[in-house]
Amino acid sequence: MADRTVSRRFGFRVGTSLSLLALLAGCSEPIDIDMRGLMNGGFNTADAARAATAPRPQPDDRGVISYPNYQVAVARRGDTLAQLASRVGLPADELARYNGVQTGDALRAGEIIALPRRVAEPSPATGAVTTGPIRPASEIDITTLASDAIDRSPATPAAARPATPQTGAEPIRHQVKRGETAFTIARLYNVSVRSLAEWNGLDSSFTLREGQYLLIPVVTAAAPRDEVTPPPPGAGSRTPEPPSASLPLPDEPTPPAAAPVATAAAAAPVANVGNQTSASASNAAMAFPVQGSIIREYSKGRNDGIDIGASVGTAVKAAASGQVAAITRNTEGINILVIRHPDNLLTVYTHVDNITVAKGDAVSRGQSIAKVADFEPSRVHFEVRKGFDSVDPMDYLR
Repeated sequence: MADRTVSRRFGFRVGTSLSLLALLAGCSEPIDIDMRGLMNGGFNTADAARAATAPRPQPDDRGVISYPNYQVAVARRGDTLAQLASRVGLPADELARYNGVQTGDALRAGEIIALPRRVAEPSPATGAVTTGPIRPASEIDITTLASDAIDRSPATPAAARPATPQTGAEPIRHQVKRGETAFTIARLYNVSVRSLAEWNGLDSSFTLREGQYLLIPVVTAAAPRDEVTPPPPGAGSRTPEPPSASLPLPDEPTPPAAAPVATAAAAAPVANVGNQTSASASNAAMAFPVQGSIIREYSKGRNDGIDIGASVGTAVKAAASGQVAAITRNTEGINILVIRHPDNLLTVYTHVDNITVAKGDAVSRGQSIAKVADFEPSRVHFEVRKGFDSVDPMDYLR
């Protein structure tokens, strides 16, 4: 989970407003002044420069929205924390502690409450369109291919095939720290404060509490690029944005400059990436499809395979002998190649092109089947699936 508002009210007379306008005329940065209460309805002048975002997914009848790595619940009008807890099936005191509220606290309609542990997945029985968490479209493409390949195998009845789940990107979940406001958090992730409020059911003052969990709206289009024009003669350099624009205010008192520095031993653990692949042992169940650095490790539900860095055009080889079960391309233009192996096992290769095999072909271990496609970074995404479920490829490659 990725863990990360100072609004000021400006009152001014006509004379001072003219000087302020003159100051603003020389600025090229988006201006985000909180002028609520000064004009009808108020506005945020930087919203147009923030990235476009998707609407929040609809919850099921309980209010649950489910993602691979966490679940949240959306409050109804008139809900208390205890009522929401009862509806989702969690102890009220546990849910209250996790969100920093009291069990009898009233919740706003649309307010997001983080769930400390998973409850039953949304399904048609709970009012959802499909069963299971919301997953990325590219992952669904691979899962669907794997399902189709297994369905054609007599060992697995077609009735076992799961329903295709809802697709979408998993939002960053941000826990509010002391001194943060909705404005600083919105700037931090380059989204509008309006979309942040809509996704999280914030009130008209954008009130936050320390420890509160927020969903960061999913970006669907990048922020518009500023027009770069040469400064006029004699103009100074652009003033950098102050740290308070995207960072929480410091706690008081400020620690002394000579405070001891944490030792390396206390540093957070680093993901074990960057290891070079090596030729698999002859008795290993599978061989690496390419040789290179592992740039992303397996994490079930988040990255259902490993990503191996390799130069564009490098030959991609079959990890084990089998039969080509499917070749297709997802909506993002990424080729997906699936090979079926004995014991209900599948291997999946993506970010490849120049595929040299066809559906139904028999392939042998180490046979060249494609080349590394031109992506940034260039790599092969490799998965191993046992039935419908992904498993750690390293268990077969070592």
